[in-house]
Parts: sequence; structure tokens; C-alpha cells
Amino acid sequence: MTLLTSHGVLSRRTRALDVNRTVLIGSAILLVALAAIVSTMQGGRWQLAALTGVGALIGLVLFRASFGFSAAFRSLIEERNPYGLKAHAVMLALTTLFFLPLLAMGQVFGTPLNGGATPIGIAFGVGAVLFGIGMQIGGGCASGTLFALGGGNAKLAGTLAGFVIGSAIGAAHMGFWWSLPSLPAVVIQNQFGLWPALLGQLAVLGVLWLVANRYGRAPAEAGADLPLFQRLLKGPWPLLWGSVALAGLNILTLVLSGKPWGETSAFALWGSKLGDALGLTNAAGWTYWQRPGFTKQLEASVFTDITSVMDFAILFGAAIAAASVGAFKPRIGGTWKAWGGALLGGIVMGYGARLSNGCNIGAYFSSISAGNLAGWAWMALAIAGSAIGIKLRPLFDLAQANRDDGPVC
Repeated sequence: MTLLTSHGVLSRRTRALDVNRTVLIGSAILLVALAAIVSTMQGGRWQLAALTGVGALIGLVLFRASFGFSAAFRSLIEERNPYGLKAHAVMLALTTLFFLPLLAMGQVFGTPLNGGATPIGIAFGVGAVLFGIGMQIGGGCASGTLFALGGGNAKLAGTLAGFVIGSAIGAAHMGFWWSLPSLPAVVIQNQFGLWPALLGQLAVLGVLWLVANRYGRAPAEAGADLPLFQRLLKGPWPLLWGSVALAGLNILTLVLSGKPWGETSAFALWGSKLGDALGLTNAAGWTYWQRPGFTKQLEASVFTDITSVMDFAILFGAAIAAASVGAFKPRIGGTWKAWGGALLGGIVMGYGARLSNGCNIGAYFSSISAGNLAGWAWMALAIAGSAIGIKLRPLFDLAQANRDDGPVC
């Protein structure tokens, strides 16, 4: 019996190693192929190949640090524990420190820089609340969906599918939502000047860090006793490492692409193209795609779209991060209710992201870092939406965190 048991354990380990080896090699090949495609196809640019590498590094960092957004909001609401916001404050402060001066320059190496500006109105408010609801029942936010799926959690495929569907529906409805009242966009450096805006935002983020540090309770940190070099290579990383790395990678994204890191506009593009291909939609007739330059984007290949390329790379990067340390675990567990929540949560997040012009990355992380007042409003409204979503979690067998799902956002 002992021999049989040992043989069974060894067989499972061997199969797991084979799976991880296959995923590692396959993901690396796909990543290299993606970089080659975007740099050589018509309309391709070397910056896109570089951004492929940046996206892969983002996926690696997200997986290694299990960097969370929805989990941080949930901990704040359920446990009154703001510790996750401490990591956010560090990330936002570091990115702000570089974003605002760079945006004031207007360009870097001939690349025009644009931080974007989002008006705060009815559509924005509804969208941010919806995103907060969806991120609590969908199993993760936008970045969490990509890196958890890259780590083998198949349920997040349902969330991603929902994201694409909801984003396309949202894009189709934007003509109506944009007709509703809104306030002008406010960019703090335009209102107060660069240095007052920079110092003021850093002061606010400093207060947020102090409050989170004073009242937050650090969770048990896995791998804290491992040697530094081993932890760096294999993880798990402390949240602080993830904060610093994501700040640096977003700054690099701005310099290479001319705009901050975003994720969900690609989902609207994929959904619109898919709907057209299936004969279900005529996306070119939507107000969303009739804006200057957007019709061309709809007609072009997804491999010329910066956000799409980076999303693909994030997925591959997370898979490489998982498989390189034997942590890729393909799993399709969860009840049908949990799978339903994943799909529904993705749809709600996708729809909300279009209304609020972004997700936890574009409308929160990148928006605040670029001095957009809407980013702070999105944070408050998404937390309010998360409070609603948390109440709905038991309906989808999500009363407690899914301990078997691996890292989630």
C-alpha cells in the first residue's frame, strides 16, 4: 500500500511538472511570437514590441505579489482593515511623482504624452458603482482576471468572457450615457500648476498611507522566512515590492506608448469585432466608435492596439511566472453558482468600465497618478459598489474567500 501510495504521489508530481514545463515553453513561445507580430506587421511599431515585454512583466509582478484591488476594498469593508490601501498609496505616490512632471513636459523622445481626463457625471458614477459590484462577484478585477487566468484558474475565463460581452454592450449604449449631465473634467495640475498639484497629491497619499499603516493589520505573509534572492526569483513577493514594480512599469508604459496603462478598452474592441464577425452588431454605427480615430481602430487588427497587445502579454507573463516555479495549477472548480457569478460579474464590470472610462487600472491607478480628479471619485464610488457586491457574494457561493482558487485580485 505504501509503495502504491508513493507511486501515486510521484505520478501526480510528474504530471504537474510536465504541465508546468509545457505551459512555460508554450507561453514563452507565444510571447515571443506576439512581439514579432506587432513589430513586423503593417502598422506595427518597435514600441509595441517593447510594450509586449512591459505587459509580460506586469503579469509576472501581479502574480508574484498577488497584488489586489477588489481584495483590498473587500478587506476594508468586511474587516475594517485598510492595510491593502497602504500598498495602493505607495504605488500611487511613486507613479504620481513621475507622471505629473512627464505630462507637464508634453512629450518624451518625440512621443506626445496624454494622461487623459474624464468628466464626472451620471454615467461615470453609475459605471464606477457597477464596477465595484462586479469585482466582488466576478472573482477579481480587470488585472486580477488576467493574472489569475494566467495562473490556471479557468473560472476567470468566464469573468473575461463577461468582460468582453459587457464592454461591447456598454460601447453600444454610450450614445445615451454621454447625453446625460456631467461636470467638466478636472486635472489638478491644470488647475493649480505642476508643483502645488504634485505636492498636494503626495500629501493626500501620505495621509492615506499613515492611516492605513496606523489602523491596518498586515495579513500573514507567506514566504517571509525565505532568502531574499530566492523570494525575488520565485515569490511570493510582499505587496510593497508589487507596488514599486507596478509604479515603474506604468511609468514605462506612459513613456513608450504616450498614455498610461489601461486594460478594458481592449475588451470593448474585442467584443465589437466579434459581434460584427458573427453578424450580431454593426459597431461602426455606434457613437462610441464614431469618435475621431476610433473608426480606424475598429477596422485595424487587434495586434496594432496597444491595450490589446499588453493584455495578451499580461496573460502570458502571469502564466510564465506561475509555470516557472511549478505553481501553474489548471483548475475548473467551483459550483455552477460561482461560475455564474464569474460571468455576471465580468459583464457588470465590462459595462461599468465603459461608462466610467476605465477599470481599477485605467480609471483608478492611472487616472489618479495622472492628476485626474475623477480617479479619486472612482475610488470612492467603487468602494461603495463593492459594499453592495459583498452583500451579493453569498448568492454565488462566495460568502468566504475561495481558498482553492489561488491568487485573486
